[in-house]
Amino acid sequence: MQAPWRKELLDWGGLGTGVYDRRNFPVGPREAFAREGQPGEFHFCTTFAPDLHTPFTERGDTSPMKNSISIILCAGLLAACGSSTDDTVQASGTLSGTVAIDGSSTVFPITEAVAEEFRKVQPNVRVTVGVSGTGGGFKKFMAGETDISDASRYIKQKEVDGCAAAGIEYVEIPVAYDGLAVVVSKGNLFAKSMTIAELRKMWAADATAKTWKDIRSEWPDRAFHLYAPGQDSGTFDYFTEVVNGKSGNCRPDATFSEDDNVLVRGVSGDPDGMAFFGLAYYVENADKLGIVAIDGGEGPVVPSMETVENATYAPLSRPLFIYAGVTAAERPEVDAFLTFYLEQARTLASEVGYVPFPQELYSGIQARYKQRVTGTLRDSKGTVQSLYQ
Repeated sequence: MQAPWRKELLDWGGLGTGVYDRRNFPVGPREAFAREGQPGEFHFCTTFAPDLHTPFTERGDTSPMKNSISIILCAGLLAACGSSTDDTVQASGTLSGTVAIDGSSTVFPITEAVAEEFRKVQPNVRVTVGVSGTGGGFKKFMAGETDISDASRYIKQKEVDGCAAAGIEYVEIPVAYDGLAVVVSKGNLFAKSMTIAELRKMWAADATAKTWKDIRSEWPDRAFHLYAPGQDSGTFDYFTEVVNGKSGNCRPDATFSEDDNVLVRGVSGDPDGMAFFGLAYYVENADKLGIVAIDGGEGPVVPSMETVENATYAPLSRPLFIYAGVTAAERPEVDAFLTFYLEQARTLASEVGYVPFPQELYSGIQARYKQRVTGTLRDSKGTVQSLYQ
């Protein structure tokens, strides 16, 4: 069973295999915050020096905006760093201004990595990267509060309508592939693989199963506990649509959090826990979690860079996006950032644990951005030439 979007992208670009150099979120400026406490209670640093592991500023946020985390890459702190991208973008430092980004926690590691590298060549541009979830990011985007919206799914029709009502045109920019990992605790030695139907028996809003034995007769007669991304999350939308048949269809007794690290801690400390989130977060925490192989109809497949890239991990694979405001992109600093993003996405996506597109597909996406082709390709089909020219 091949994921529908994957077939479409294969048709567009004739995708092949690639070699990936993943570094699992290296500690330092890219690991720019730590979260702890209960769901929704974040304690984090807002600024890091390039060679220091100690935050300059720490605060706890329990305000109504508590599910939005902004990592601010401040002028001067990173300016002294050398850049691996000097051949691509001239390190002139002539630009200034602000680029405001918010949205998906899944896309955040890619965007934050791009922002860090961009700061090395344009140190006078302040880039803020927030995490409000895909839905929360679009709310800010529609309100004109951000220039770019990170999204782990296609824009929804209600969001298309909201942008239209606000007079906001946008360019839809795919940036990488991701797989959704279904995880259990390390102590769970029985749930090695599951079918989509079995997942539905656990996760659907009308599910009556309460114990592992209710899912498979040979499994223990113990209650399972579910941990899920928040309902503003594109990961939540995608999983519930693919597994349960409708976006948002999920049993209400799960523990929800916009913070994937809360989900990791919940499952790793719960012998009967289960969660789902982006593959990169599993890779980062593989020493604490067990992975569930997913049978989409052709036998169990474990998610990995290779199985996401070659489309055998289905149907829990997807493209990730950024949405760029056309008016915002008229500002030189925003345009420079977006151009830099597309030039560096292939390298940086793999560094932080995602699966990059082949270069030829990035070239088509770059052309589409330069031509400011607006709207969504959510319901479109065709070749890369017909969709991106």
